[in-house]
Amino acid sequence: MGITLTERAAEHVQGFLSKRGKGLGLRLGVKTSGCSGMAYKLEFVDEAGEEDLSFESHGVTLFTDAKSLAYIDGTELDFVKEGLNEGFKFNNPNVKNECGCGESFNV
Repeated sequence: MGITLTERAAEHVQGFLSKRGKGLGLRLGVKTSGCSGMAYKLEFVDEAGEEDLSFESHGVTLFTDAKSLAYIDGTELDFVKEGLNEGFKFNNPNVKNECGCGESFNV
């Protein structure tokens, strides 16, 4: 399956990469955190690692590691604006429960 971006998220990432002036793409992973057990982590990738898995979506390369992919396979990353707030939204089909604040999840 892999990881995908919506068009809106891809445009947002491409804009950030242009402003930075460098970068191969975006890394999506998970870490142990929060009240539900796991949290997403996002960072720009300037150099791919040997064990990185990569996926192409709307012209953006997404990177992850095999351990994280087990939890986020099939995830679509969107960029949404709700009122004065904006940010990435993770549409992860593997999530069984999320904490009330939406910062962590479990599968």
